[in-house]
Amino acid sequence: MKYTDFFVRTVVTSMATATVLMASAYKIPEQSTRSMALSAAYVAGADSADASYYNPANMSWIEGDKLLEAGLTYIHLPEVEYRGSVAGVPADDNSKTEDFLLPYFHYVSPKVGNFRFGLSLVEPGGLSKKWDGAVQKMYAEEFTLKVVELNPTVSYAVTPKFSIGGGLRLIYSDGKVKLFNEGMYAENMEGDTIEFGYNLALSYKPKPETTLSLTYRSNVDLNLEGSSTGFIAVGSNPLPYYDTPGGVSVPLPATLALAAAHTFGKTRVELVYERTYWSEYEKLDFHFTNPVVDAVFGTPIDKDWSDTNTFRIGITHKLDEKWTLMAGYAYDETPIPEKTVSFELPDSDANIFSIGAIMQINKDLEAGFSLLYDHKDERTIHTPPNEKGIEGTFSEGGAILTNISIGYRF
Repeated sequence: MKYTDFFVRTVVTSMATATVLMASAYKIPEQSTRSMALSAAYVAGADSADASYYNPANMSWIEGDKLLEAGLTYIHLPEVEYRGSVAGVPADDNSKTEDFLLPYFHYVSPKVGNFRFGLSLVEPGGLSKKWDGAVQKMYAEEFTLKVVELNPTVSYAVTPKFSIGGGLRLIYSDGKVKLFNEGMYAENMEGDTIEFGYNLALSYKPKPETTLSLTYRSNVDLNLEGSSTGFIAVGSNPLPYYDTPGGVSVPLPATLALAAAHTFGKTRVELVYERTYWSEYEKLDFHFTNPVVDAVFGTPIDKDWSDTNTFRIGITHKLDEKWTLMAGYAYDETPIPEKTVSFELPDSDANIFSIGAIMQINKDLEAGFSLLYDHKDERTIHTPPNEKGIEGTFSEGGAILTNISIGYRF
């Protein structure tokens, strides 16, 4: 492998991470107490203010005049451990731990005839990865992504048993990437964008205790534009310093969910199958105004990500008039093939476990708490097929999420 080729792929792939964190590999579908407690097996059974986000068709059947939920989600990312080499160079290292606090809210309006309206403000992606090792810093000394989605929705009760819904997705994201290789290059890139998409939903109740649902969130191309500064001391056209506009377009893929929920007395069981269409992500192509920088970093890179399947199950049990208990499990596939796994996104298949509870304070006010553990499988990478020269094992990592919320019906 030529060093210049290794260098270009390293930098370009690292910058890409700032735009893909909300994907199957690092998306955050748990945007409410109930969803987190059920490992996001909360589509057909969505029955509170958060139905505005998870299944707007279900807003037609929610009890209460107006509903509101506001909450905070705390995310802890433990160290990712790597033991192995890169291009024959020993590269044992542990990533830094990361902590985030994400606010959100959901609102459902009173009924207006057969219509009902909702609004959600969520942060469905936006994590970070930092390494101190000399080799790892070529990939991800630092990268950070913030993503905020405003999702106004509407539902329409076609019949008492059948409802449809949909909404507009307004997505703002900004990212920052820092790379460094002493005496060779430094890269500091920042960019942001506002993009639009849509979501659709339908729900059918063949009988009162059973709900069948389908939801779809559209593909959104994230066209991040910003600036890049740094220096390049390799190649035929070294630059002691550059400051140039640049950008990249990366698809945020469409997601389809099929769900069935059935209530057995005081207990509801929900099954969800989720398909994320990551095969849209075939290539990564940066562009820079400076022709020298573009010549070095603007070469399209094959990604060849795969569509992924996620299987979820959630159980909700109404213990008494005051307490509702919840638990969930999910198996989530990674979209990243072995040949493109790298330090900025060392992803693997995951087993997800969760629990939670809702306490009814009075007839209108509730408080919620949930806890989720995302366990990533150990993953050993070989060269070939890996295109970055990685020969080693990623382990540990994963994520721990907790949530608290207040809900009100008025």
